Amino acid sequence: MSVRSTYGMMARYILLLRIAQSAVAGASWSYTGDHGQHHWADSYADCGGTAQSPINIKTADVSHDAALPPIRLEGYSTPGGVPFSLSNNAHTVMLSLPSSMRLHGLPYNFTAVQLHLHWGSISNPEGSEHQIDGKISPGELHIVHYNSDKYADVNAAKSKPNGLAVLGVLIETGSEDNAAYGNIINYLDKVSYADQSISIPSFNIKNLLPEGLGHYFRYAGSLTTPPCYESVVWTVFHNKVQISVSQMEKLQTMLYSTQASSPSVVLQNNVRDPQPLNQRVVYASFMMQPALSTGKILGILFGALLGLLGLSMVLYFVIKQVRKHMAPTLGSVERVGAMKA
Repeated sequence: MSVRSTYGMMARYILLLRIAQSAVAGASWSYTGDHGQHHWADSYADCGGTAQSPINIKTADVSHDAALPPIRLEGYSTPGGVPFSLSNNAHTVMLSLPSSMRLHGLPYNFTAVQLHLHWGSISNPEGSEHQIDGKISPGELHIVHYNSDKYADVNAAKSKPNGLAVLGVLIETGSEDNAAYGNIINYLDKVSYADQSISIPSFNIKNLLPEGLGHYFRYAGSLTTPPCYESVVWTVFHNKVQISVSQMEKLQTMLYSTQASSPSVVLQNNVRDPQPLNQRVVYASFMMQPALSTGKILGILFGALLGLLGLSMVLYFVIKQVRKHMAPTLGSVERVGAMKA
């Protein structure tokens, strides 16, 4: 075999290797199946890292950090008159945000990029990614920001330490519609299929957040979807927001992960499983009230019942002794009364 032939074969091999590497880097992914979350690390190495998100926040193990300041928002209430872009990217519904929206109260200043939602399905309504003491909420909102003190844009920041900051809001359901979330949900029928987008009127983004922005959990984690970069400063609010059951059902049923020209596949259960905490510490900006487990509650009730039983027995013996000592006196009084009569 000539040197030229050998060189040609090596060149082709290198080209094929690069093509394969490119294919892996741009591999499609899903939450279930052959490309599901349990296989993400095969194509996206960071997804197998040791500082992954989401997590189950165990309140008994969090550390109170009094130095954590309340979250300070800039431009959230007045995002300007420029319309927002709402889109379906086949994995979630996403709303682009203007750079006038900023986040303060962290080690760096962060500029907003987009927000998106996670939810379950009609048959499995557990749709939050983060859990608190193992409890799963019906949905979760993520508002993504990049470190604008250190990087020019989100692409430069997304893979760097402290490059991103994400606000996590747990969503519950009730009977009343949430007008703020209606600004998004009311347009879902316009972006039903993957790759569809629409301009919608801008609105007050702060109204999507819960009350009590000073009460939150903070930890170092990752993107919850591929490429799972471990670059996120997470802020998960302790308080939740509530939307109506009908609004949640629209999220669960009105969107598809496929394009209009393909067989329709409902976009649902876009939730990553909780990841190991490993050696990370979760901090709380507020003092946690000790959580009472079922065993502790039963112990308290049993102790109270024993206490009442013991008190009843003491009272019984006291009354018995009093009556015993008073019996002769009462007998004498009755005899004296009879003699006077």
